Amino acid sequence: MLQLTRIALASLTLLATAASAQVFVSSEKDNKIYVFDTQGKATSAIDTCKRPRHMMFNADKSTLYVCCGDSNQLGVVDVASGKMTGTVPLGDSPEIFDLSPDGKTVYVSIEDENVMAAYDLATRKPLFTVKTGGEPEGVLVTPDGKFAYVTSEVANVVHYIDLGSRKVVKNIKVGKRPRRFVLADGGNELWVTNELDASVSVVNTRDQSVKSTIKFAVQGLREADITPVGMTLSPDGKTMWVGLGKANHVTEVDVASKKPGRQVLVGKRAWGLTLHPDGKTLYVSNGLSDDMTLVDTASAKAIRTVAVGRVPHSILVKP
Repeated sequence: MLQLTRIALASLTLLATAASAQVFVSSEKDNKIYVFDTQGKATSAIDTCKRPRHMMFNADKSTLYVCCGDSNQLGVVDVASGKMTGTVPLGDSPEIFDLSPDGKTVYVSIEDENVMAAYDLATRKPLFTVKTGGEPEGVLVTPDGKFAYVTSEVANVVHYIDLGSRKVVKNIKVGKRPRRFVLADGGNELWVTNELDASVSVVNTRDQSVKSTIKFAVQGLREADITPVGMTLSPDGKTMWVGLGKANHVTEVDVASKKPGRQVLVGKRAWGLTLHPDGKTLYVSNGLSDDMTLVDTASAKAIRTVAVGRVPHSILVKP
């Protein structure tokens, strides 16, 4: 009887955890963040600043930050109440951002000004800018907080920026129109999506050189229709999932061998990707079909697709 009671309590705990888990999806045209449970059932919506795009949590996931491209602001959302509680003024057309390891500074790509800008989150004041190539987008701060990587879509380079000296110390030539980053292999590799090259460049973070290039192909499609942007790494670090944009597919890549594997048909313009922390479900935002696809990673099959406002951009999961 005691054993059965323990099993029942464990089951109730799992159910409660699943029920409390949340999936957040930013909708560019609706000025909202839509909230779902992990099975894709809509539960609520959060009003935001204009054209919400990239999102990040703070360390304990009590606060969600969202970059609003048309109001030039960083929205600050209280996760518990589901309300935006404030904003940080940014430059013209902010794109992607990353937080310093201590969570005190936000580094943002400012597309129309061709800079990476740093802001103090406590005072909500600008700290400094670093000039970049045209149309900066992806931003990634190194785990030690000393450097940042920034993509320039026009220059086809990744800028390696020393945050102490506030200078670009190296320009890393990658593919055409680089977009986003993910660190892999314990931080030894920086993966960079190249939207107009149907590829990912893998950078050795020890010497900031390109060590390999991964090319993608989808049967029946031209290379020009394969436009990788978003990526997400599996919890065990063995698999990278890559969104192939206009190809309407996501694909898995073995991190060790750099070989693309199974592909999954999702919605139109699959860009935003994230995994549930248990690695079992992949969530994909489809910007041109206005929906989100849930993919079972074990079988590499789409489970379901649910409507998500107009032009969904980024996805976050709070377990």
